[in-house]
Amino acid sequence: MMFTKTFGLAAAFATLASALPSGMMVKRNDTQPASGTVLITNNLAQDVYAWSVSDDVGPMQTLSANGGTYTEAWRANPNGGGISIKLATNPDQSDVLQFEYTESADTIYWDLSCINMEANSEFTQYGFSVLPSDSGNSSDCPSAVCKAGDSACAAAYLQPTDDHATHGCPIDTGLALTIGQ
Repeated sequence: MMFTKTFGLAAAFATLASALPSGMMVKRNDTQPASGTVLITNNLAQDVYAWSVSDDVGPMQTLSANGGTYTEAWRANPNGGGISIKLATNPDQSDVLQFEYTESADTIYWDLSCINMEANSEFTQYGFSVLPSDSGNSSDCPSAVCKAGDSACAAAYLQPTDDHATHGCPIDTGLALTIGQ
């Protein structure tokens, strides 16, 4: 009887622990982002590498080929700036697509940046998009789509002055960034 109670208590703690935040980026198996997160899905036939950057660079994460997913809950940068999730098809951080965001009260401001990405990159060849989730107030949140082959996509920063590519959404919005349409 004591074993059953102890085992039940351990299972309850494990369930509670699994519901707690567990770091910057966590592997996920679902297809919709949770409220207040970005869910990145890699549909390319090769791995994609990700680094979450605030005032320091987080550890490299690998998004497996053909459906690997990772998520990050909105967080603030300790130095007051924004967060940049840098994505590359090789681990040396070259040819980078960036998903950038900044929390501000009840709004999450976000954008896609191709400034550090070659025009013929894998991301451009296969396209990428950010779509708001069905949760939260997603009707108040725009999407951004860069179709396969569009090296001059107006939905992303191509140069530092492309401020039209910054979007604002309710803070509880989940965003799904899909690489490779």
